[in-house]
Amino acid sequence: MLPHPPLYSASVPVFRHYLERVSLIVERAGQAAMGARIADAFPAEQQFGTAAGFALRVACPLAGREVPDLPAALGPRLAVARAVLGAMKPAEFEGAEARLIRHRAGEAWLEQEGAAFLHLYGMPNFLFHLTMGYAALRAAGVALGKADFDGFHAYPPGFAF
Repeated sequence: MLPHPPLYSASVPVFRHYLERVSLIVERAGQAAMGARIADAFPAEQQFGTAAGFALRVACPLAGREVPDLPAALGPRLAVARAVLGAMKPAEFEGAEARLIRHRAGEAWLEQEGAAFLHLYGMPNFLFHLTMGYAALRAAGVALGKADFDGFHAYPPGFAF
């Protein structure tokens, strides 16, 4: 069996894993905490919703797909994003490294080849919004730790985050 195209492996499984983590974090934190924010940044709910949007704004062009509209509500937004990503096939990403992606970054229009688009723009922005949402919840006193964020770490009971 041939390995998956590098941009598929570096994007779809990562996005799916961390969007699942966000779903669990949101469930644990509760809807009341989703308004938490750091300084004048977006509230946690909007940060997580933006991360879900970034996952598709990045993966869909790499796969040669149109970016679908997402529901506004966070729970359905996360579910739809995960489902769309789950339906993507590695073969759709063949040649994506050289695919020219034209996109907006705020008010700026950029053109990047697929590899630069993923590694220099898409993944950093996805992780930025994910981390800002997590940090806002932590700052609001929600008891979350690294294990909640990445799903890999484990610590003894009573370990301070």
